[in-house]
Amino acid sequence: MNNHSSQPSNSSHNQNFLSQQIIPTQSFPWLEEQSDNWNLRDFVSLLRRRALVVVGVATIVMAYVIYSTSKQEPVYESSFRLLVEPLNIDSRQLVLNSGQASPNSNSGIQSSLDYDSQIQVLKSPGLMTRIVRQLQGFYPDISYDALVNSLVITRLGETKIIEVRYRSDDPKKIKLVLDQVASTYLKYSLDQRQTSLRQGLNFVEKQLKNVQERVDHLQKEQQIFQQKYNFVDPNTQANLIITQSTALSEQRQTIDQQLATSRANLARLKAEEGELTALINAPLYQQLLGQLRQLEVQIAGESTRLHEENPTIQALKNKRESLLPLLRQEAQRFMGTKFAEAMTQVQTLEVQSQELAKAEQRLEVKRKQLPILIRQYTELQRKLQVAADSLNRFLNTRETLQVQVAQAELPWQLIQPPAQPEIPVSPDVRRNLIAGFIASLILGVGVALLLEKVDNTYHSVHLLKKQIKEPLLGVLPFENQLQSSQFYTSVQRIFTGSVPDSLPRNILGSIAIGDRTSSNYGSKFVEALRVLYTNIQLLSSDRPIRSIVISSAMSGDGKSTVAFHLAQIACAMGQRVLLVDADLRQPMVHDLSNLKNNWGLSNLITTNLPVTEAIREAPFMNQLSVLTAGPIPPDPTKLLSSEKMKRMIEEFYNNYDLVIYDTPPVVGLADASLLAPHTDGILIVVRMDKTNSSVLKQALDSLRMARINVLGVVGNAQRSNFGGNYDY
Repeated sequence: MNNHSSQPSNSSHNQNFLSQQIIPTQSFPWLEEQSDNWNLRDFVSLLRRRALVVVGVATIVMAYVIYSTSKQEPVYESSFRLLVEPLNIDSRQLVLNSGQASPNSNSGIQSSLDYDSQIQVLKSPGLMTRIVRQLQGFYPDISYDALVNSLVITRLGETKIIEVRYRSDDPKKIKLVLDQVASTYLKYSLDQRQTSLRQGLNFVEKQLKNVQERVDHLQKEQQIFQQKYNFVDPNTQANLIITQSTALSEQRQTIDQQLATSRANLARLKAEEGELTALINAPLYQQLLGQLRQLEVQIAGESTRLHEENPTIQALKNKRESLLPLLRQEAQRFMGTKFAEAMTQVQTLEVQSQELAKAEQRLEVKRKQLPILIRQYTELQRKLQVAADSLNRFLNTRETLQVQVAQAELPWQLIQPPAQPEIPVSPDVRRNLIAGFIASLILGVGVALLLEKVDNTYHSVHLLKKQIKEPLLGVLPFENQLQSSQFYTSVQRIFTGSVPDSLPRNILGSIAIGDRTSSNYGSKFVEALRVLYTNIQLLSSDRPIRSIVISSAMSGDGKSTVAFHLAQIACAMGQRVLLVDADLRQPMVHDLSNLKNNWGLSNLITTNLPVTEAIREAPFMNQLSVLTAGPIPPDPTKLLSSEKMKRMIEEFYNNYDLVIYDTPPVVGLADASLLAPHTDGILIVVRMDKTNSSVLKQALDSLRMARINVLGVVGNAQRSNFGGNYDY
């Protein structure tokens, strides 16, 4: 048991060996493609898979286009053209003399007509209502809205020509409508041209007076503003304020320094040392102090030779006592004078500092007000400039209109009369079909791409190999008749051929097997199984793989089918194989083997049934031994994790060349994870176009977390990219 369970230690070496030698050189020649065209290959593969979707969507769209085109009524269109401005030399010369230069070098004259406005006038109710009333005598159902919506008036490029187009399903109606519209427009041009010019001139004269009054008013406002704020020029005013502000700032700094000095003197006078220093400069105080000191000297001298009660000493002391109040009074008087002087100086400097601060505040107010004044002044200047420009434009316009009124006015000219159409302009069947075909293909491919985007399965071996880290050991083609009796009969003829005794019972036995088949029916599937078996054996360079668990990420991936046919391939190559149906939930091996499931693995675990009675030979291949699942137990996990199951795994390992365990899917069930650690590894079956990639990733991650040796992955039911050496 312990010997054969040590295989996971060589897994990294086996995977490298497989990825470098087996798959690229022998197993999958159809995977060797140029790296520069894989996008095109994937796109073509997508179109093949989604061909029904693309064709279905394209068919529906084309059917709708054909139906809508067939239901459209034929529409006719005709037009006429009007020359709306004169081209004669006299008019050109008059306009040039009026001072209007032309930007158009071809015509030499700048157009004086606002074509956009003119077109709106031509479609206005004032003109169109008269046309509608005249046409209602022939077509009573015609209305203003219907006529305007079907009538298109445009200017031809930069020319002086206006084109009028009209569409309808009645060619005669088109001719009648366009004739009436052309006649009305020509009459309108003859009646209104001179009148509109004179109205324009009157309007300009009226506006010119208003503009002149506005210019005068703005000039007066500018003069009042300059006088009120003494405001001549913004730059001069700003420089003056900056100069005054600098001077005041310097003066205030000087006053603040003097104030600080005065306050320091006042503080010193209040202190005892300062008082003594100040009294030194008091002459009367110093005189009284000298007298006091003389009395002190006399009293001291007399005290050495007379008693304290002596009248002389008493007289000196009385004189000293009378002198002390005078000394104190003089000190108080002198210090009071000094205090008053210092206080007066401090107050004076404080008043000066406050006045300077107020002056600075007033100047700051002016400085802050200056941008507002500059803005107001600039706004006045701008308004005055706009009014002056407007006055100049009205003066120029008046001169131009006077010249145009003096010109000889000509009516519009009909240079292309309307004609009755014969060929419809709509529908354009060819254009509609081509556009519908292109749109249907684009929409069909778009729907296919959208479905592909939400599809989370693997559609090609290339993507499967690219997105998984485990080695891809084999790819089995899709076989339509895999479950039919005819297929089993053909495959059995391939499998039951005897192997010569001279060949070893290992992977080299695959050389002689394919030559015995009498038909190519199912040959690709068989060859793919041989490649899978060969790759499994090549995984281990030290010892062959003798026990594997075959499982999948999801149900329906074909794990039981792969296990069943892999067991047959191994038998055909001379191996003694035991196929164990360890799927105690939904067993299928007995159906594939055409055996009854009365007893099997569950009976071996729960009873004392001998192993030899439970294991049976496949009816179509004597070398293949099959252990069916038996009756489904209530708790399959408990049976598979039992010690008896572990002993049977070891016994099977010792008695057979290869033991294959078919287990339930990995995700959501612990059955495969319980058996895999006691075998040489697990093989995961992935069904192309079915297995969810996220579920497969979850299954592989769970196996890695459980530290189970994952031998590799098998792609099952591959529908495309299968050929190459299998057709050899």
